[in-house]
Amino acid sequence: MSPDSVFLAIDQSTASSKVMLCSTDGRVLDQLALTHTQIYPKAGWVEHDAEEIYHNVLKAATELLQRNSDKLDKLLAICITNQRETFVIFDQKTGKPVYNAIVWQCRRGNGFCNQLIANGNEETIHHLTGLKIDTYFPASKLHWLLSNYPDVRSKLKEGTVLFGTIDTYLIYRLTRGKVYATDHTNASRTLFYDIEKLGWSQELCDVFELEFGRLPDIRESSAWFGDTDLGGSLEKRIPICGVMGDSQSALFAQHCFSTGDAKVTFGTGSSLMLNIGHQKRLSDRGSVTALAWVHRGKPTYAFEGITNFTGATIAWMRDQLQLIQDPSESEALARSVEDSDGVYLVPAFVGLGSPYWRSDARAAILGMSPATTRAHVVRAGLESIGYIVTDTLNAMIDETGVELDLIHADGGAVRNTYLMQFVADLNQLKVHAAHSPELSALGAVFNGCLGLEIYSSLDDLSSLQFNFSEYKPSMSSTRAKELFKGWQSAVQQVLYKYE
Repeated sequence: MSPDSVFLAIDQSTASSKVMLCSTDGRVLDQLALTHTQIYPKAGWVEHDAEEIYHNVLKAATELLQRNSDKLDKLLAICITNQRETFVIFDQKTGKPVYNAIVWQCRRGNGFCNQLIANGNEETIHHLTGLKIDTYFPASKLHWLLSNYPDVRSKLKEGTVLFGTIDTYLIYRLTRGKVYATDHTNASRTLFYDIEKLGWSQELCDVFELEFGRLPDIRESSAWFGDTDLGGSLEKRIPICGVMGDSQSALFAQHCFSTGDAKVTFGTGSSLMLNIGHQKRLSDRGSVTALAWVHRGKPTYAFEGITNFTGATIAWMRDQLQLIQDPSESEALARSVEDSDGVYLVPAFVGLGSPYWRSDARAAILGMSPATTRAHVVRAGLESIGYIVTDTLNAMIDETGVELDLIHADGGAVRNTYLMQFVADLNQLKVHAAHSPELSALGAVFNGCLGLEIYSSLDDLSSLQFNFSEYKPSMSSTRAKELFKGWQSAVQQVLYKYE
């Protein structure tokens, strides 16, 4: 292996498809991103054109490799990390989607979820999956799709159309239909995967009234997922090796390999994960139990808190209210006022996730007065991200008894120094904000390195060091508690409206 060998990492997220050239020691050498259309057929419904996503991946990869042509002969493999719960139904022969991808934010499965809860299915589903009955996950929305499109139901049962999360879809397209597979982290987010038996569950398929002719093979994240020439862009085919859902991938990249290690990824939504070890453990405080990864046949589990709208709140302030023109403006505006003047924004635009799990709740801005300015609202919007993260982290700490003094942070919002300091202040602990926001991609790359035996163990990976900025609490604990109490009051006002 050449010392300057590289991986091509595909990070297919909610907002864009980004491709990166990464070194084996975790440096991002170059990158290119293309956004795709956000489709809103009805209020609360969110879709993506999976064909557009696939062609964006090819286009971005081709352009990136063309401008780095000197590295083509050093390209070892392609790695994939992806938005986890978004799924697509695609044709078995052509690989082309037969319906738009239904996005994790979409709420069209709410009715069926409520029906399952009324029928007493919560305990069974929680025990087998570690998750909640919630339309955040694919199963209820897939049920909706099959109920409304009987031809798709019959074809799925026959196996002439196939189900897949975005990783599965991209692997299938990139290998020209030769590999139909996923990894454990993505499979575990469907609501029809058993996180203890580490496989698809017929019992859960029956609960959600789903019949499949085939389901993807499930492989470890460091496994081989076929070979690709990137739609003809490469002269020779190279392996796809290193596949992992984005949040678990960030946990992996942060080297959170030990029980009690925690990280928060700030994305469109945010995911806070706390490593709880190799034994499945279920939460009764609003966290879900995630399968963090499976390595050499051994699972690692994590408590996860899921927030639907964090970075998306900043985008909403820009696109819908036009309070800012660029996300970077939010920090300067927040600092332009002494505090939010009692204004709280509860970002329940598509319901509240952890630790509340109230899909019926809707967003609100509370505490405004005639003195409220644009800066106060923007500051409240930024602070809402810190509050919801703190809500989730508190629930995890209370339940596990873990004494944290540090949380790792990654994702685009780590560039916002105001937000990172606010998270440190509210939680009264240190925040290590990674200088590279691309840790989800690097987690997939590190799994590729394990698969190609560039590194032999997790201990070897732990020797790699990342640059980060450290934030220490500067606010008194009394003031932090006072602010958080105001947040909890605002949330309860929102929830009371929907009781």
